[in-house]
Amino acid sequence: MAGQDLLHTQPRPMHWLATATALSAVVAAASFVQPPDATATTSRNAQAGRHSSAPDPGKVTFPVTCGPNRSEVVKKASGDLDGDGTTETVAVVRCHSDTGTPPSGVYVLAHPTDPQAAPRIVATLVAPAQQLSVQSLVVKDEVIAAGLLGYSDLNVPRCCPDVHKSVKWQWRDGKFIQTELPAAAGTKGA
Repeated sequence: MAGQDLLHTQPRPMHWLATATALSAVVAAASFVQPPDATATTSRNAQAGRHSSAPDPGKVTFPVTCGPNRSEVVKKASGDLDGDGTTETVAVVRCHSDTGTPPSGVYVLAHPTDPQAAPRIVATLVAPAQQLSVQSLVVKDEVIAAGLLGYSDLNVPRCCPDVHKSVKWQWRDGKFIQTELPAAAGTKGA
């Protein structure tokens, strides 16, 4: 046969070595030639880049029933709460009132999956039905800390909360876990 006299029809170990070397050179060269905007990111980090700003609580309809009054965001704080590289917002919401301190709701907001949609409420940390008001709110190092005010019973005048609690929430095992600081640091009154 005519084809059997050609060198490439009878590969020897040297041919395989030459082919492997050439293939390695092509792969190595391709790793140096990248588009100018190429970066080494995971999809989670790429998503974080799209959501570097905090979710806007002004775009959310909160589950707070205010009757003839409007609901209002009275405090907010932002940070990466679950360590995924995206920024979440914690919003304290209550019914607007010219007098008194209506109970608050504390909600965690995340970016929507659809960029045109409003931020999503992903957790309710304090529901208005708990009859608590939020005195302070801080987000730092993936921890939410709040000072809460409430009443020990119905006989306590609504002007003067007698229960003061300091609590924190931290993301663990797929949910926010609440921890109350010791009573000596967090409760005043009887």
